Amino acid sequence: MTDETPEEFEDDEYVGVVKKFMFINRKAPYGSIYGHEMQETILISTAFEQDVSVVFMDDGVFLLKKGHDTATINMKNVSPAYRAFKGYDIEKLYVERESLDARGLSPNDLLVPVEVLSATELGDLMEQQDIIISA
Repeated sequence: MTDETPEEFEDDEYVGVVKKFMFINRKAPYGSIYGHEMQETILISTAFEQDVSVVFMDDGVFLLKKGHDTATINMKNVSPAYRAFKGYDIEKLYVERESLDARGLSPNDLLVPVEVLSATELGDLMEQQDIIISA
């Protein structure tokens, strides 16, 4: 086995292609594995140097809320991982304004800086994506 790229992959039309991936978090942070699994999927996508955007809407906005205390539910606190996103060049974080408002939250209640967009603005952003994964 050599360190050279196999000839069959050299002409691969997808080598070097960057796709726009949008990950939409809609579920509350605890009570299911969705929040944790979405984090893992997002981090894996950055290993392939894709253009990643992350949206928090509906109960997914609670993933970013400060002050999670998971000791009583015996689950790992998933929130601190969102602080590490910047180190993985994941800087496009969006929160739906209507979801924040409906839950009595503001950007000051969140762990990381986000861009707050209306549902209409998020819809426009979604149209620009190549791949959308929602949980």
